[in-house]
Amino acid sequence: MEEIRENSSAEGKDANTKTLPSSGERDSDDDPSSMGLLDHLAELRSRLLKSAIAVALAFGVCWYFVDPLFDILLDPLLAVLPEGTHAQYTTLPEAFFTRMTVAFVASLFLASPVIFYQIWAFVAPGLYDEEKRYIIPIAFVSALFFAAGGAFCYFIVFPFAFKFFISYSTPEIVITPKVGDYLSFVLKLLFAFGLIFETPIFTLFLARMGLITSKMMRKAWKYAVVAIFVLAAILTPPDVVSQLLMAGPMLLLYEISIGVAAIFGKKPKKDEEDDDADPIEKTNQDEENPGNGDSTGTES
Repeated sequence: MEEIRENSSAEGKDANTKTLPSSGERDSDDDPSSMGLLDHLAELRSRLLKSAIAVALAFGVCWYFVDPLFDILLDPLLAVLPEGTHAQYTTLPEAFFTRMTVAFVASLFLASPVIFYQIWAFVAPGLYDEEKRYIIPIAFVSALFFAAGGAFCYFIVFPFAFKFFISYSTPEIVITPKVGDYLSFVLKLLFAFGLIFETPIFTLFLARMGLITSKMMRKAWKYAVVAIFVLAAILTPPDVVSQLLMAGPMLLLYEISIGVAAIFGKKPKKDEEDDDADPIEKTNQDEENPGNGDSTGTES
């Protein structure tokens, strides 16, 4: 009877020690493998709802300032139009719907910190506790890069691209651009440049997850150059100037992304084992296994 009690108590101790999680593991509540499909869908719905609420509130603010925003977007075009020409509306509701579009895109930029936070918070269960502390700074930096992409497009790309197009006008053939088409074109470019400037941020996330490495990105450099110029040709007007103005920053951002992956990416397991190894054991192994040069010298 005493042996049975001792065995049962030992088994109880083993069970208790097995249930205790180690410090390097994720909690079971935060482990994405413990979440079912419905849990992921519910989490996604919650994040989308919060993002939609943020965009709706930002839309109300931007609608109040829609006329100044509308004038700011028209300034690059009006600055290069020849004297005596002007932009025009061709349908009755066009003026209203163009302002709605301007306010909506501006609300996306204004609510971008909240949107990016919801994106990173959605993937947070797959991160360790020490990595979750950086979600808010990363969301802020993501919004900053998004705004920087739009600013680069407005101040650098628009003047060169519009001057190129206007240069083909003649006194006999006058350009009278349609406001709706112009703003649709401008807002697409602003949004595209904003997303392109997010490349280093998403590279940081993929590198931390171990999905990509700097070595992998260096090997794919020539393919990335071709893909960048193809993407720039699709997103920009059919002129060389605007394509180069988009492809140039994309190439620079790709190089920055390689550095980000090299600095913040996961180390290979072999390197981690070498770093964790005891230096005393390394010296003992070196003494037991002399170099090839010494052995060849004794043989000769």
